[in-house]
Amino acid sequence: MIIIMESNSSHEQIENVVNTVKKLGFRPHISYGEEKTIIGVIGDERQLNESLFKSLPGVENVIPILKPYKLVSREFKKESTIINIDGVLIGNGHRVIIAGPCSVENEEQIIKSAKIAKKYGANLLRGGAYKPRTSPYSFQGLGIEGLKLLQKAKQITGLPIVTEVMETSEVEEVAEFADVLQIGTRNMQNYRLLKAVGKINKPVLLKRGMSATLQEFLMSAEYILSEGNYNVILCERGIRTFVDYTRNTLDLNVIPAVKKLSHLPIIVDPSHGTGKRDFVIPLSLAAIAAGADGIIVEMHPEPNKSISDADQTISPEQFAELMSKIKALENLIKSWG
Repeated sequence: MIIIMESNSSHEQIENVVNTVKKLGFRPHISYGEEKTIIGVIGDERQLNESLFKSLPGVENVIPILKPYKLVSREFKKESTIINIDGVLIGNGHRVIIAGPCSVENEEQIIKSAKIAKKYGANLLRGGAYKPRTSPYSFQGLGIEGLKLLQKAKQITGLPIVTEVMETSEVEEVAEFADVLQIGTRNMQNYRLLKAVGKINKPVLLKRGMSATLQEFLMSAEYILSEGNYNVILCERGIRTFVDYTRNTLDLNVIPAVKKLSHLPIIVDPSHGTGKRDFVIPLSLAAIAAGADGIIVEMHPEPNKSISDADQTISPEQFAELMSKIKALENLIKSWG
């Protein structure tokens, strides 16, 4: 349930409600809105009683949240969340472009990728140091050495780093180097890992599971928020269907659905969503037109030589074209008023 405080409620009244929630054995989560403060009450729903809170000073109303995801929902927070990533804002009108290779291969490759991404206007650099691969014989990433190379790329270009974490034991290590920790599609329902990144003070990019429903997707985000980390970016990266001419089916329907149900920002990954580089530009534009808060694309200085996912990796020239078309599209959208 959520407790809505009166617009003129005092700090002492808010603290009193929070302490009461704790004394009753529940967990409070506070959302400070532009007009009112909302306190989410998390705990065993069978034990939650509205009357316990309605009579407290400063309380305007108590409303049960019927959806299984509480903190993620618009009911808990009506204003869209804006996340600050080392000075880069995302959400509520702030759009980001994340670009870089699927995996960090060597110093020359990642530095060159970072410079290209920076040159054409990307806001963040992506690159995998640890890579979950379908085949055990495929390149699995450089590990800690890859993280150090990503850090060097950031020092040269200033681009914040997005990279994947795969194990709970690696969370703190990856967090030392990364500005955003990515949870990949295969780990969307790895609840121990979700709880682990929920305990750190770093933004998390949560990719949708390849067979996950929207509710399952939002429930995974709920795990992270319930541990105290509210800086979660959702990422649609395609789902598995009967279609066989693309790697996955990019579900752009989920963008307006998330916008309606949740306050969290959502970006789109057209590279994994299609598996074909020729589809990346048109579907990136479609995602932004549909209201996405940004895109994350795989870009390599020599895409045909990419060790990982070469078929879906765009070239520097294609990335430059993409950025030019995104700018033109955004100007067109603004002209619509």
